[in-house]
Amino acid sequence: MTDPILSEQDLARVIPAFYARVRDDEILGPIFNNAIGDWPHHLDKLQAFWSSVMMASGRYKGQPMVAHLRHATDMTGDNFARWLLLWAAVTSELLGAEAADAMQLKAAKISESLQLGMQFHRERTPTP
Repeated sequence: MTDPILSEQDLARVIPAFYARVRDDEILGPIFNNAIGDWPHHLDKLQAFWSSVMMASGRYKGQPMVAHLRHATDMTGDNFARWLLLWAAVTSELLGAEAADAMQLKAAKISESLQLGMQFHRERTPTP
């Protein structure tokens, strides 16, 4: 049996470090800081999300699309690209190459899915 490429301890390092960088980012910081009221709670939820996504832990109980639709105006392609750039930097710094690559690939797929969901929502929602 081989060791998993990612552990809960890895996530406990990556998630807070990544979102600290996001919060300090000149573009993403204001968006995230205005959207998140309770950072410790949100970081716990994000760690559960990534645990579920990467390790099939089943810890996350939520609806990411619904949560992100509340911030649809900020969910631009450029902002997703910036998020992915920061994600790649942090995961590469804190994880081994195989784990970083796996998390970056999954993040890109999630980004694409969220962007498609946002586009679908915009096209189905009448403008005033």
